[in-house]
Amino acid sequence: MSRAVPAWEVPLADPDVVRVPGGWIAYGTGPVRDGRAVRAAFSEDLDSWRGIGNVLEALGPVAGESYWAPEVCERDGAWWMYYSVGHGDRGHRVRVARADAPEGPFQDQGAVLTPEASFAIDASPCRLPDGRWWLFFARDVLDHERPGTHLAGAELLTPTVLGPIHEVLAPYADWQVFAHDREMYGQVLDWHTLEGPHVLLAGGLLLMTFSGGSWQGPGYRTAWAWSRSPEGPWTVPEAGEDVLLRTDEEFIGPGHNSCTQGPDGRPLIAFHAWDDAASGRYMHLRELAVGEDPPSLRVLPRRPVVGPGEATAALES
Repeated sequence: MSRAVPAWEVPLADPDVVRVPGGWIAYGTGPVRDGRAVRAAFSEDLDSWRGIGNVLEALGPVAGESYWAPEVCERDGAWWMYYSVGHGDRGHRVRVARADAPEGPFQDQGAVLTPEASFAIDASPCRLPDGRWWLFFARDVLDHERPGTHLAGAELLTPTVLGPIHEVLAPYADWQVFAHDREMYGQVLDWHTLEGPHVLLAGGLLLMTFSGGSWQGPGYRTAWAWSRSPEGPWTVPEAGEDVLLRTDEEFIGPGHNSCTQGPDGRPLIAFHAWDDAASGRYMHLRELAVGEDPPSLRVLPRRPVVGPGEATAALES
């Protein structure tokens, strides 16, 4: 089997694919250009994509030069982007920006949502069936048998105000080691990483996808857990059943995903993977199989997406 062809020919790490009027927009991590961060692309059919430029007005150098993992939602008549900014891989904080339209431009609202965290990234908003909004994200935790980056969440009381933070999921397996003997916070630790949480609603269940390990190499994987409440408890399937994506004949280091709906309403997962030359992380799309009783989640093999009344081109071909 040959490597899968990306959905878009331009690198787009940490893709967040959002249904918008007239189609879908994919937002992702990318370099700052002309004072703007967050690369974005638009598609009418999830088959052909065109770049729409960078859509987030960048902050000054004090905040940082690295803008990571944006996710966007519509709420209260506006579009809100949750993202982190820091210096390289240090000092990231979660922030929020607002726009009148999904294509931006997004303007930062001056609110740091994780001021107490030494490092927080990968914020993902989710509207629950009861109407509440929650924000899931990753943050560093040292006081644990597997120190590293863990998953957390809190209610979004307003688009710019976060409630009390809850622990969501800690690293639980050896494949989630980012690096052995890593120097962090004045210590040398076997550093574990869970990141990129994203919650998919399935009836009365919350299905959370997340990635683990080192994003830099082929050991990076995407797994899942489930709960009936955002406060938890969160249940991880048995070993082997928890992993959705891993390096194989098609993908190298697949991970950091979001979920959306196709033109026929089927759930889809968008994620990135490296090219063979490791020159960039590119967006891919696949269909998801979702079960509620018992809870289950699987990534299906590549096949055409069937839209209303006709079959569209394959998501990747």
